[in-house]
Amino acid sequence: MKKKNKITIAGTINTVLLGLITFICVYPLWYIFINSFSSPGAVNLGVYLLPKEFTTEAYTEMLQIPGLKSSIWIAFARTIFGTLLTCFFCSFAAYILANRDLPCKKFLYRFFIVTMYVNAGFIPYYLLISNIGLKNNFLVYILPSAVQAYFIILVKTYIESIPGELIESAEIDGAGLVKIYFKLIIPLAKPILACIIVFAAVNQWNAWADDMYFMQGRKSATLHCLQYLLYTKLQSNVVSSTAGAAAGAAIKVSSTTLRMAMSFITVVPILCVYPFMQRFFTKGIMLGAVKG
Repeated sequence: MKKKNKITIAGTINTVLLGLITFICVYPLWYIFINSFSSPGAVNLGVYLLPKEFTTEAYTEMLQIPGLKSSIWIAFARTIFGTLLTCFFCSFAAYILANRDLPCKKFLYRFFIVTMYVNAGFIPYYLLISNIGLKNNFLVYILPSAVQAYFIILVKTYIESIPGELIESAEIDGAGLVKIYFKLIIPLAKPILACIIVFAAVNQWNAWADDMYFMQGRKSATLHCLQYLLYTKLQSNVVSSTAGAAAGAAIKVSSTTLRMAMSFITVVPILCVYPFMQRFFTKGIMLGAVKG
C-alpha cells in the first residue's frame, strides 16, 4: 500500500510538472492566436485567455497584400529544395569524411570545423554572390546554405557509429561509393537526416535577410519570399497606423494585431513538420552527439 501511494504521489507530481511545461510551451502560440483575432482596442488593454471583440480584419488585411500568393510559393520552394539540397550535400560530404581510407582525412575534417568560427565578413560575401551571378537569382536562397559544417559533423559522427562490417560486406559484394551511400547509408542514417531536415527547413522558412540583400534588383515587388514581404508590409503598416492615430482616425488593424496574424501564419507550416519527424529527432540528435 505504501508503494502504491508513493507511485501515485510521484505520478501526480510528474503530471503537474509536465502539464506546467506543456502550458509554458503552448501558451505563446495561443497568445499570438487570440490576439490576432481581437480588435486593436482590446489588444491594447490586454488579451490573455480568449479573443476579445472577435474580428478577422488582421487576416483580411494580410490577404490583400499584393503578391502574397507568389511569395508563399517562393517560400515553400526555397524550403523544400533548400532542405533537400542541404540534406544531400551534407550527408554525402559526411559519408566521404567518415571513410577511413580518405587521404588527409583529419585535415579536411578540421577545415570544415574552422569554417564554423572564421569567416571573411559580409562585404566579401556580398561581392562573391554578385560575382558568381547569384544576385537576383532564386539559387541564392539555396546554394549558399547547401553545405553546413555543423550538419556534416552530426552526420559524420552518426555514420561512424554504424558497424564497419556492413560497409565492408557491401564493398565485397561489388557495391561502389555511390551505391553504398544510397542503398546503405541513407536508410541507416534516417534519424540524423530527420534532424537535419528539421533544422534546415526551419532555417529556410524563417530566412529573409538574403532576400533583402540580394533580391532588390527585381522589378516586381511580388517576387520576394513570404517572410520579407510580410516584414515590409508590417513596416509600412506601422507608419500608416501612427499617421492614422495622429489624425484621430479609427484604426481597424494595428501593427500589433497584424504582427500577431503574420506570426501565426508563418509558424503553423513549420509546426506541421515536427509531428512527422519527432520519432526520429531525439534518437538522431543523441546518437549524433555521443561519439566524436
